[in-house]
Amino acid sequence: MSGMKKTSKSWTTRRDQKAARLAKIDQLLKGKLLDNEHIIEALELLISPGDKVVLEGDNQKQASFLSKALNEVSADKINGLHMIMSSISRPEHLDIFEKGIAEKIDFSYAGAQSLRVSQMIEDGTLKMGEIHTYLELYGRLFIDLIPNIALVAADKADAQGNLYTGANTEETPTIIEATAFKDGIVIVQVNELVEELPRVDIPASWIDCIVVANQPYQLEALFTRDPRHITELQILMAMMTIRGIYERHSVQSLNHGIGFNTAAIELLLPTYGEKLGLKGKICKHWALNPHPTLIPAIESGWIESVHCFGGEVGMEQYTAARPDVFFTGRDGSLRSNRAICQVAGQYAVDAFVGSTLQIDGEGNSSTVTSGRLSGFGGAPNMGHDPRGRRHSTPAWLDMINEQHELARGRKLVVQMVETFQAGNEPVFVESLDAINVAKQANLATAPVMIYGNDVTHVVTEEGIAYLYKAQSLDERKAALAAVAGVTPIGLRHNQDKVEKMRRDGLVAFPEDLQIRRTEAKRSLLAARSVEDLVEWSDGLYSPPAKFRSW
Repeated sequence: MSGMKKTSKSWTTRRDQKAARLAKIDQLLKGKLLDNEHIIEALELLISPGDKVVLEGDNQKQASFLSKALNEVSADKINGLHMIMSSISRPEHLDIFEKGIAEKIDFSYAGAQSLRVSQMIEDGTLKMGEIHTYLELYGRLFIDLIPNIALVAADKADAQGNLYTGANTEETPTIIEATAFKDGIVIVQVNELVEELPRVDIPASWIDCIVVANQPYQLEALFTRDPRHITELQILMAMMTIRGIYERHSVQSLNHGIGFNTAAIELLLPTYGEKLGLKGKICKHWALNPHPTLIPAIESGWIESVHCFGGEVGMEQYTAARPDVFFTGRDGSLRSNRAICQVAGQYAVDAFVGSTLQIDGEGNSSTVTSGRLSGFGGAPNMGHDPRGRRHSTPAWLDMINEQHELARGRKLVVQMVETFQAGNEPVFVESLDAINVAKQANLATAPVMIYGNDVTHVVTEEGIAYLYKAQSLDERKAALAAVAGVTPIGLRHNQDKVEKMRRDGLVAFPEDLQIRRTEAKRSLLAARSVEDLVEWSDGLYSPPAKFRSW
């Protein structure tokens, strides 16, 4: 250090800035409590132009009171915000860009707002950061997207500011921690203020401001699938998946994406799976939300554990009554955690089973299509082979396809799709729309959801392609074409090659798996209606009104 001079500087600039901002609302607070009538005024005093603002809006739980309030601030006072949201779900999430309150966004999933996002980018109203996986976005909150402001939601708070997040903890702890421990300001909307919390999920010392919302935060029943709408084609695909993948590879731990295909699998375990003698051999440990269609398998003794990304509307009493299966607190309610469950789904399970909107001839897939910038949420986290994995399971080891002393296993990544989607649009396409979307949105790379070299199996109504067995790209393409039906990709198949691939085990049709197509009937489902699910649960499942047909 001889001859070197230290630069004189402050090491507490963020802390000092936070103290100065909070001082502006001293007169509005009672302890940490803010009257909801003052929320817009408080936001205008606490937020500065250009701030990074993380707004809780995952794919189920919405900080809806705070998002509406942010939409009402003056654009003359608050503008150019850099928004960070895992899910763009509500109209006001985009209204703030049209008003000039916000300028740029980093997100994971857009869902119902995907058409509008695409149009706003085209119009220049919204600047894109990146489309992230959930874990990627959460990770960046601690690296280069550190929030100045966090706007989050919780069930209850006490007078000191401790929070109870209940069954829908979701991403709340992650967002708050990234903000609170880097001297950002944490503002929480709660449904009610109570004297004593059922349990403390987040301590008061992490929180700066609490407001009791004028109505409960928005919560979507996102993972509920009415068994009435499961088709015989989906049942056939579910039978093939159970027989040709789960049984064949001894899949014991897994994640299911959202959809009727995977709901069919869950409802076939107590019937078709039982017939095959697979109870206790497959599907024991899960990383997924508490799907109502899991109830018959749980009640039949198939499932040992479920860790959840979030809750599900109507499943609160059921999960509380089954603590041997679900992760619950001393109060009995579910403890979900989106970030931790994403890690579990990435590293700890044997298999990911998901769906998509488009697959190209090499197996690359995306849910980003022309005119729809939907994003993809957590699928890329769970739908790839994590190279850091070191623990082995029978399914992981069964993916070894070479003779080498350092050969390693692979996670099963299964794409389960019908060859045509709604509107008779082919799922298997020559080129992903995501390539053109990247150009239109000025993205550095195409928003591919799952890369083809990570996919081990593709299941369609035609059969299963065992892509992990392919010895070359051409063989991989041929196996995909064999199950792609009459799509542009499927029409390339060579019948002689298909027969050879069936003999070699690269492709399996239902008959190769001892499945008769005529067996795929709705009578195989353990529950054929939401009412049946309620009965299986002994009345503990309370579905939202829109799912009640009795």
